[in-house]
Amino acid sequence: MSILEVKKLQKIYTTRLGGHSVRALENVNFSVEQGEYVAIMGESGSGKTTLLNILAALDRPTAGSVMLDGMELTKVKEGEMAAFRRKNLGFVFQEFNLLDTFSLKDNILLPLVLSQYPLKEMMERLEPVAKAFGISDILEKYPYEVSGGQKQRAAAARAIITRPKLLLADEPTGALDSKSTDGMLEVFEQINKNGQTILMVTHSIKAASHAGRVLFIKDGEVFHQLYRGDAGNEEFYQKITDSLTVIIKNETERKEQK
Repeated sequence: MSILEVKKLQKIYTTRLGGHSVRALENVNFSVEQGEYVAIMGESGSGKTTLLNILAALDRPTAGSVMLDGMELTKVKEGEMAAFRRKNLGFVFQEFNLLDTFSLKDNILLPLVLSQYPLKEMMERLEPVAKAFGISDILEKYPYEVSGGQKQRAAAARAIITRPKLLLADEPTGALDSKSTDGMLEVFEQINKNGQTILMVTHSIKAASHAGRVLFIKDGEVFHQLYRGDAGNEEFYQKITDSLTVIIKNETERKEQK
């Protein structure tokens, strides 16, 4: 069953005086199944950040539709949008976005506090999530007292403690060293195996190789995709690398012919 359906999505930005228009997205179509782990790859300026912002209900499309579990995002009223995001979406950002004046525990619990969950339920949710991310022993520490990898684990714990229908990750390993990256990707794999649907935007072939499917976006359109199938991470890594090599070669030849 599809948890996310994107149809004929278009986004056009117009300058304040209306003299110039930029098409950030043009006729984007794809769906994500319940429990799927999808990575989106593309060069800077390809439209992937704009796409993620629309999926996160942080921006509205010019045309087209985004259905999340049967609900049209453009139909959600502005005054209800924050509550809608807390209830349905989880976010993991490259820069962690943790509050330095809050302990890791308080950062993780923040979306539940904002949704006015009872304290008992918040604690019941915190324990298994902290254990899954391997941060149970540092919950009382503050973000400036822990490593980048630990910050990102806390940020991811905050994202899934609400049990979102869709977890959106924007370059989640971009600010991490190789060891922390490996640990973070292992956690993402595990929570996906536990049923969490994940959509990740990344430049990293390594990060994308942990997904079950990779969508390639260029000039505001999804133009190619790869399925993992039975391939392991190393084999899927090579498939992605080979596809990118062909894409770059074709793009170079196209530009030379102009």
